[in-house]
Amino acid sequence: MYSFYGTWPWYISGFLIGAIMLTLVYFGKQFGMSSNLRTLCTMAGAGKNVSFFKFDWREQKWNLAVVFGAILGGFVAVHFLSDGSGVNLNPQTVEQLAAMNIEAPNGKLGPDSLFGLEAVKTPKAFAILLLGGLLIGFGTRYAGGCTSGHAISGLSNLQKPSLIAVIGFFIGGLLMAHFLLPLIF
Repeated sequence: MYSFYGTWPWYISGFLIGAIMLTLVYFGKQFGMSSNLRTLCTMAGAGKNVSFFKFDWREQKWNLAVVFGAILGGFVAVHFLSDGSGVNLNPQTVEQLAAMNIEAPNGKLGPDSLFGLEAVKTPKAFAILLLGGLLIGFGTRYAGGCTSGHAISGLSNLQKPSLIAVIGFFIGGLLMAHFLLPLIF
């Protein structure tokens, strides 16, 4: 059981992702998390007002299992397959965060000064989260999918638009992390 508590090696995780993608290709399906939001909105009746949501969501209901599986898998991983140490950041990353006056997350996924309930109450943090959410939503729609859809499903299907999108994701992430984030903080 000890091997389940740590980070899995790339060759095990990569093999499992590849096996899932081969199965999806065999059945003629494509994977993506952002498409599930469209399906959920359609199920809620958004197709009555917006033509983008007018499609037969029942054809995509298999993909909702991915969402529920991710939620269930996260719960199981945190509560049953974790040693309780949380996320361990590289010491250089902690130093870079400290240089921007951001404390280390201390085992959490994000620092409380950015993502805690108190931070959301400040106008600056609220504006950052709101603008970031809008940009991510717009970018996902504009690119025709999210990082998981393009990087995992699109690249495994050798789709050129997915390659372009993934290159754009990486360039955008590097620009944000190295140039824009220090300006914001």
